[in-house]
Amino acid sequence: MKWAARSLCAAATGVVLAASACSLEGARGNYGTGPDAIITVNGGEPQNGLVPTNTNENMGGRIVDSLFTGLYSYTADGTPVLANAESVDTTDNQHYTVHLRRDWTFTDGTPVRAENYVRAWNFGAATVNAQLQQSFFSPIEGYDAVAAEGSRLTEMSGVKVVDDYTFTVRLTSPNIDFKLGLGFTPFKPLPDVFFTEGAAKFGEHPVGNGPYMLKGPDAWLHNVKLDVVRNPNYRGPDKPKNGGLSFIFYSSFDTAYTDLESGNLDVLDTVPVSALGTYQKVLGKRALTKPTAQNLQLGIPYYLPHFSGEEGRLRRAAISMAINRPEIIKAIFRGARGAAQDFTARSLPGWDANIPGNDVLKFDPVKAKQLWAQADAMAPWSGSFEVAYNSDGDHQVWVDALSNQLKNALGIDAHGAPQPTFKQVRDEITKRTIRTAFRSGWQGDYPSMIEFLQPQFVTGAGSNDPVYSSPAFDAKLVEAERALDPNQSYALVNQAQAILLHDLPVIPLWDYIAAGGVGPGVTAQLTWNGLADFTQITKGDDAENSKG
Repeated sequence: MKWAARSLCAAATGVVLAASACSLEGARGNYGTGPDAIITVNGGEPQNGLVPTNTNENMGGRIVDSLFTGLYSYTADGTPVLANAESVDTTDNQHYTVHLRRDWTFTDGTPVRAENYVRAWNFGAATVNAQLQQSFFSPIEGYDAVAAEGSRLTEMSGVKVVDDYTFTVRLTSPNIDFKLGLGFTPFKPLPDVFFTEGAAKFGEHPVGNGPYMLKGPDAWLHNVKLDVVRNPNYRGPDKPKNGGLSFIFYSSFDTAYTDLESGNLDVLDTVPVSALGTYQKVLGKRALTKPTAQNLQLGIPYYLPHFSGEEGRLRRAAISMAINRPEIIKAIFRGARGAAQDFTARSLPGWDANIPGNDVLKFDPVKAKQLWAQADAMAPWSGSFEVAYNSDGDHQVWVDALSNQLKNALGIDAHGAPQPTFKQVRDEITKRTIRTAFRSGWQGDYPSMIEFLQPQFVTGAGSNDPVYSSPAFDAKLVEAERALDPNQSYALVNQAQAILLHDLPVIPLWDYIAAGGVGPGVTAQLTWNGLADFTQITKGDDAENSKG
């Protein structure tokens, strides 16, 4: 899932206020302690309305996942556990029978039935609805018909309601990852009210079945914060140990960190670059650190001049080899990153440091200059190379360093192109109107290398921001999905990655060792993908801080 950070206090007038001037009632004392405490956490303005099938970025995703629960939920280490499902049965990874629990309701009191899943999945898959998470339904039989360009069909043949609490799923072929992903955001159910109100209205005031629900009709103060409270009727395994969450939309991680230090923020999942060298000493037991399944990369759309065909491939490789990743990691991130060796993250099962072709990710300024010259022989370079990034996401320092490395190695004008907010950058990327390279990244939604690759690089996938297309890659990834043995699947995934290393649709930069922290008296842990384990956060005057 795309990830970044967003803004704190943007009043309705559009004026951004300093944290000290925000009337958010955000101090710890105002939210209490004990089992009913409201936990303040860093967040960001979602790119879109809060609809599971249309949320493919981190700031919206963390909120949607607090409001909705699927067939499975995931533990802090990424293990799937049955949640809304009583059972999910298959003997061949292709044909599934799902039995739902009968004691589960949405927060409007209506029951969660098989129809709520089948209608939600069909809505997400149909091209007519233009959902950003559409491609996750591609393994299901009948997807191609509803997802075809211009199709008006709205029901996949492979999903059928059997009775109120049973439905079946039929895939076009065996898929080793399908069951693992059934707790992921787009596979969550939608209540009847979604289909009567429509996505736009529902997305502003979503009704879910998850551990939390919106605090009220004014819970979402756009560009400022969003408040959720504990769902008293929640039946899942991850029942909240707190009374709710207040997602505060910060303008910078530095501001958030200052609030954390002073006790005005309970949980921060990303320490700013400026504090990476000192936060563990400053916070002591309040510091959190954990290797996580997140990465950062440089996206370069294929529709930009000079970046398609063989010329584009040469320039992408030259840029990659002109970047000294270890130098940036040491100087800026104080070791809290790992230089990329593939397109996933080293904490995932099956990760391999020795994929053929990954020498293109190593610093080699001589080779970089040679490749750039070869591209110039095809079409001389002109203009500048710009990298778009959101100013509210703590990216300027490394973008400037990377730009200087490109200048020195390639002899070109390279610089950052800041935009105020994450949403503005993502909107341009999603609409394919961005005219520069851009900072991008992926945060795992469930622990799978396939999940890192399929939504970003398969032809036509919703998060395929560079507009990349490779029939060879697509076919190899399908082979990996069809494998019955995990080790065979891992090997095929890495063969698919070898194709990506040749083409470089994005330029992998580094993956993450998460650095976060908690406020005084707060106990929390980071999960396998770097987010806080929200339902398990507690706050008490004498609570002992835990490290995740």
